[in-house]
Amino acid sequence: MKKISVKTSHPYEVLIERGGLAKSGEYISRVTNSRKAAIITDDIVEKLHLQTVLDSMKAAGFECSVFAFPNGEPSKSLANLGNIYDFLCESNITRSDIIVALGGGVVGDITGFAAASYLRGVEFVQIPTTLLSQVDSSVGGKTAIDIPGGKNLVGAFKQPALVICDSDALKTLPPEVLSEGMGECIKYGMIRDEKLFGLMESHDLETLDEIMDEMVYRCIDIKRAVVENDEFDRGERMILNFGHTLGHALEGWHNYTDYAHGAGVAAGMCMITDKLAPRLSERLKKCCAAYRLPTGSDIPMSELLPFCSKDKKNEKKDINYIICKEVGKCEIVKVPFSEFCRLMGE
Repeated sequence: MKKISVKTSHPYEVLIERGGLAKSGEYISRVTNSRKAAIITDDIVEKLHLQTVLDSMKAAGFECSVFAFPNGEPSKSLANLGNIYDFLCESNITRSDIIVALGGGVVGDITGFAAASYLRGVEFVQIPTTLLSQVDSSVGGKTAIDIPGGKNLVGAFKQPALVICDSDALKTLPPEVLSEGMGECIKYGMIRDEKLFGLMESHDLETLDEIMDEMVYRCIDIKRAVVENDEFDRGERMILNFGHTLGHALEGWHNYTDYAHGAGVAAGMCMITDKLAPRLSERLKKCCAAYRLPTGSDIPMSELLPFCSKDKKNEKKDINYIICKEVGKCEIVKVPFSEFCRLMGE
C-alpha cells in the first residue's frame, strides 16, 4: 500500500492499494465512529464492484443502504441530486453517519456535493473506480453538478474523509474509459513532471498496467501539492485546468453526452499547444495518440469559443488559460476574452 497525506482544512489520506476495495470497510471504520453508511454508485459499477464493497463494509459492522443511478454525465444533474437527497432522507442518514461514493467522476462529483449540502454537511469517502477519478476528481475537494448553462457550474468544496484507490478495479474498464483517464495523467506530466511524462511516453494503452501504480501515485501527489497550496482555487490550482478551457467547450458542444471529459482534456491540450507552443505539439500529440486520445477537433473554433466564454475560470471580461512551453512547466495567463479569441485564430 502507498499512502499520500493531504493537508488541507480537512486533512485526509489517499490509500493506493491493489485489492483495496475488499478492505474498504476496515479502512472506512478508521475515519468514522458511526457504523451506518449510505453507498452511492451507478448501474455499471453496481454490477462490477458493489458486492465486494458491501461484503467488506458489513464485515466491519456497517449497516449499509445503496442508491444506484444510470451511468453517464447526464446523471450529474439537479434532478438526480434531488433523488439522492430523497434517498439519504429515507435512509435516515444523520450528520454522524458516512456517505460513500463508489464509482467514477460523475458519482464522486454529485455524491460529494450531496454530502456537502445534505444536513449542511455529512462526512464522505471516495472510492474511485476509474483512472480519471483516481488521479483527478476524487482528490482535492471539488464537487459539482452540471446545469444547462454549463459544466460544473453549481458545486461546493468538500474534502473527503478518505480516498481508496484500487488499481485492480481499473482492469474492469473498457479500453475507451481507460484511455479517457490518460488525458488527465498526461496533463499532470505536462504541467509538473517531465519524468512522469517520459514514463508515459515509453508505454501505451496495452502496457499501461506495468506503470499503473507508480503513475497513479505520482499524479495524485502532484495534485496533493497543488491543492495544499491553493485549496479553494484562487491561484496556483488553476494549472490543473490545462486543456480544460477548450476541453469543456468540446464537451458542451456535444451536450455533455457523447464526448468524454478526458478526451476533451487531451484535445484541448493539443489544440492550445498547437497555437501557442508549437515546438511541443508533436511530442504531446504522439503521447496522446499512444493512448488512443484525440489530438484535435474538426469543430470550428467559432463554435467552441462561445462555450469558453461561460467557463467558470473567467473573471469579468477576462479569461485565464494555462500554457506549457516546456514539458513539466506551465504558466497561468490572463487575457481579455477578445484576445483569447484572437490567439485561437478567430
